This record gives sequence, C-alpha cells and structure tokens, in this order.
Amino acid sequence: MHDTGQLILDLPHREALGREDFLVSQSNAAAVAAIDSWPDWPHSGLVLAGPPASGKSHLVEVWRGRSGAIRLEGHAIGGDPDRLIGAADAVAIEDCGVGLDETALFHLINAADRSGLDILITAERPPTGWRLALPDLASRLGRYPVVELTAPDDMLLQAVLAKLFSDRQILVDASVLRYIAVRIERSFKAARDCVAALDKAAIAGKRPITRRLAGQVLARTFAEPLAQAEDDA
Repeated sequence: MHDTGQLILDLPHREALGREDFLVSQSNAAAVAAIDSWPDWPHSGLVLAGPPASGKSHLVEVWRGRSGAIRLEGHAIGGDPDRLIGAADAVAIEDCGVGLDETALFHLINAADRSGLDILITAERPPTGWRLALPDLASRLGRYPVVELTAPDDMLLQAVLAKLFSDRQILVDASVLRYIAVRIERSFKAARDCVAALDKAAIAGKRPITRRLAGQVLARTFAEPLAQAEDDA
C-alpha cells in the first residue's frame, strides 16, 4: 500500500491544543483567517456559522488557547452573567440558535462588553436565521461579523480520513480514501465513524482496508448515504 502522508502535507495544518490537527481548505479558510486575526478584530465579537461537525468547536479551542476564553453552552447561559464570566479574559458561546434564552444572551453580551471582553459565538446558522424576538439582541448580534464554514470539500475530507487512519497507525491507499470520501456524508463526524467501522472490520476479518472492504462496510453501516452517492454519481 502507498503511504498517504502526502495527502495531509498537501494541506496546511495546525495543532488544535492537544486535539487532532486542524486541516485547512477552501471550506474553512475564511473562518481560520478570522480566528487568526484575533485580537485585531474590528468588533468585540465574531459569529462562526456552519453545519454540525464542520470544525467550529476545533476553532473555538484554538481561540480559547490564545485568548484565555471560557467556554459556555448556548442552552446554559441563564443566571447571573457576571458570575458566568468570572475572571475570564474572553467568552466563547457554542451552539446558539433558535430557542436560546434571548434575554440571558443579551445580558451576557452586555456583561462582556462592560468588562472589555471579546465574544466568539458558534451556531448552525447566522443570527438572522435564529428568528429572534428581542430587537435589542438582534441589534447587538448584527454588529458582529459572521463567517460561515461549509461542509468539508473532497480534498479536506480525504485528508481528514488519512489522518484518522494514521492516528490508528493504519496506512490506506489514496484510491481507497477517494472511494470513501465521495460515499459518506460530508462531515468530520461521518469520517470518524467510518474510520472506526473500517478499523473494526479489518481487525475482525484480519484483512487490510481495501476498496472491497470499504464498499462492504459502507453498504452495511452507511447504507443511506451510500445509496445517495451512487444516485448522484
């Protein structure tokens, strides 16, 4: 089998604070650039919007490492905002969107502003899609730039697959990576699930990971995405 390390080296990558390397491609380059530009943000806040498993949480961890931010969940921001912030140097609020406590978020933003703290917010959609009922909150969020991440493109997904296999000390031919990448959902979660399933199948059958094994595992474990990929081919 061929060494697939070149697939990783073809893309810029950075260590994400003890997590897996964060691979950069066209689908997330604007978001990475926005995080890299801190602390020279034009405003005190930034919103990262993108589908689940598109890399938002990885970028939050990169930013937290640089900014000293605390991490809060959007559904758990009620109560005294000053107590929530404490002695933090910045604030990251993840998984915001439809149904959040608008009053709590508004007070939290105000508390951060009073303390001169920057805020990083993540969500699946930009704030304009949250159906906000509180005009003051909509106005405050409207001041923050929004940077959107998209689902991983083919090059990024293949690189992620290669790295996930490498983390398990498995070398997989580049042709197998290409075969898998176009047949799974375009998300990092799907890539992790697929690699885990293939590793388990290879160990159980004492077989290398080939296109044939990948096809069998995908058909068994990821039948619906595979069928859609075949329809679109």
